[in-house]
Amino acid sequence: MPIRRDRRRSGTAGGSGGSSGADDTDDWGIEPGERDSLIDVPGGVRLQKVLAAAGVGSRRSCEEMIGAGRVEVDGEIVRRFGARVDPKTQVIRVDGKRIPASEDLVYLALNKPAGVLSTMSDDRGRRTIADLVADHGERLFHVGRLDYETEGLILLTNDGELAHRLAHPRYGVLKTYLAEVRGPVQKDLGRRLTSGVELDDGIVAADRFRVLDQAGQRVLVEITLHEGRKHVVRRMLAQTGHPVIRLVRTRVGPVSLGSLRPGSSRRLSVAEVGNLYASVGM
Repeated sequence: MPIRRDRRRSGTAGGSGGSSGADDTDDWGIEPGERDSLIDVPGGVRLQKVLAAAGVGSRRSCEEMIGAGRVEVDGEIVRRFGARVDPKTQVIRVDGKRIPASEDLVYLALNKPAGVLSTMSDDRGRRTIADLVADHGERLFHVGRLDYETEGLILLTNDGELAHRLAHPRYGVLKTYLAEVRGPVQKDLGRRLTSGVELDDGIVAADRFRVLDQAGQRVLVEITLHEGRKHVVRRMLAQTGHPVIRLVRTRVGPVSLGSLRPGSSRRLSVAEVGNLYASVGM
């Protein structure tokens, strides 16, 4: 349906009623009967402004998304450009995926180097991941941990509910690692790891495993699992006769480490945050 951009006033020409504040809403382009039942939040922010501020697109493109029925607020499709919402309390989705609407929320990917603690403070003065994101003034939570010598991707956020769900075993968020191990590797190693390895705290199984490269006594493998036990990758590989020489986490759920340099961080994209929400049922 084409989006009409004519504004309509309820006052009649030449009448004394004039136009009221309620008449000055941006309901242009809405056919009779199509208006949603969403109640505007007093003092709220216009929906297209919230979308643009979240990085969904330009103000114009966000208006087009709204007009096309691609935007939901609290589960209801909203086609009004002037709908006023509270981005801190209302759930807004585009094409079915939740967006990080509140400007107060921060979502970071950090490439933790070896020799850094996965904690926000240390009473012994050792280097922590908090030192690597000190330029962010918000109080951040780290999603899970990497041991002292393990490198790679850690997610940080001040979205407590998302952080809790990503770390909770119930949601089975997959983590992928690159491990340099001592070789040679037996042909049945993948089957053994995905079938389950007996550790001192129970059996643990990898979700996926593959050998990427072999060079003499050193082999590069990729292992994916949803378990979050302490040192689980190192213990699994050691149990099968392949102690880890170097370990790097490259992915958490839908978020990849990519080319992020060690010690550096970046903000997650709108799409990445939406995919994280979807991975834990938010």
